[in-house]
Amino acid sequence: MLDAALFLFVAFLLAAGLRRPFVWVLAYVYIDILAPQKIGWTITPFFQISLIAFCAAFAGWLLVDPKKGLRFSLRQGIMTALLAYCFWTTMNADFPLEAGEKWDWVWKALVFAIFLPLTLTTRLRIEALALVMALTAGAIIISAGIKTVAGGGGYESLYFFVNDNSNIYESSTLATVAIAIIPLILWFTRHGTIFAPDWRVKYFAYALIFACLLIPVGTEARTGLLCIGVLGILTLRDVRRRFAFVLGGAALVLVALPFLPQSYYERMGLIAEHNEDQSASTRLAVWGWTLDYVAENPLGGGFDAYRANKFEYRMPVEKESGEGNSVSVEYEQIVDEGRAYHSAVFEMLGEQGWPGLGLWLWLHALGLWQMERLRRRWRGRTGEGEQWQAPLAGALQMAQIIYLVGSLFQGIAYQPFILMLIGLQIGLWTYCRKLDAPVRRRPRPHAAGEAAPADPATNPAR
Repeated sequence: MLDAALFLFVAFLLAAGLRRPFVWVLAYVYIDILAPQKIGWTITPFFQISLIAFCAAFAGWLLVDPKKGLRFSLRQGIMTALLAYCFWTTMNADFPLEAGEKWDWVWKALVFAIFLPLTLTTRLRIEALALVMALTAGAIIISAGIKTVAGGGGYESLYFFVNDNSNIYESSTLATVAIAIIPLILWFTRHGTIFAPDWRVKYFAYALIFACLLIPVGTEARTGLLCIGVLGILTLRDVRRRFAFVLGGAALVLVALPFLPQSYYERMGLIAEHNEDQSASTRLAVWGWTLDYVAENPLGGGFDAYRANKFEYRMPVEKESGEGNSVSVEYEQIVDEGRAYHSAVFEMLGEQGWPGLGLWLWLHALGLWQMERLRRRWRGRTGEGEQWQAPLAGALQMAQIIYLVGSLFQGIAYQPFILMLIGLQIGLWTYCRKLDAPVRRRPRPHAAGEAAPADPATNPAR
């Protein structure tokens, strides 16, 4: 029954695209995030729905969308350069087979992110993309939130729609995405037009935000707690009564503390006591190995180059003695190899070297700057249709900052959801620049006594 429902919904989206081809873009976004072909077990996996939607999205744009005034932005150029460089490192990878497997999905994510802004030519399309991204991720988040409330959470024990620990279904990745989309959800409660922000939309949005905050609890992902802290700090920028906001946040935390499971406290306690956590010790060792590797291979080793690592480190281990139940701490030598980077920065550095890391950092730094520029340029406008751009730019900027902080401890440099978010940022930037173009072309007023240039239409010399 579930498989049939998923297939029929995808079929409906593909059929709707016959009248509105942009729906095919939204269909691919939905399929890529939710992965219904992995949830279903008969009909949906049989048809290559992801490939069909991917091809349909490009075909619809090529055949129907107008190309007049089309702009290819600098950030799209950066992603194109990164795509080409990733292809080169894949052809020269240390582990060709494993690198080829990762390349199979990375190139699709990058190509779609490069293509996506070309389709975002109206406010309706920009809002529709943001809505589909938030609601599709929200479907996973709501399900996981219900399981958390029902007592089904725990580290590596909270089950999602898909149990393959990849893409958005990896627990730390989902926790990061869940917190990152909260500013976007709040934007819909004030400026949404597809669903007018009445009491129903607001209640649903607040319930979804509550579910988002439950994800770091249900997954017991330490990165999620860090992202919540970053969200709280960023929110202070826009709230009017900051002191009241801080007091309210502290009160909510105090109320929630008694309801948190003991395993959550133990898991979060490892943030401060990272020396006693094997996972944290492994990450530090991998990061050190990566720096040494890139010193010898500055152009990187291609996808999954971490498989070459091997290192030793000492870790404190508590041992109980038989007499008096005393506990002693002994240091054991740990030998490990083939451990993943657990950081987007070191992932880019190890796989794509300094050129790849430079492109990746440039891509994100430019996005933060562009969103800040939009936020400041449009926030004082009061005209009709000019009050939603600045808040959306601020929400997208906050989402990107939360991702960047979370990515410091996860290997999610090529995460498809975040690349779509970048495409959404580029689309908003390009759209706002088009709106501003007539203003920039308007002739400036002349100072008193300064002669105005002659009008070519009335100049007899022409």
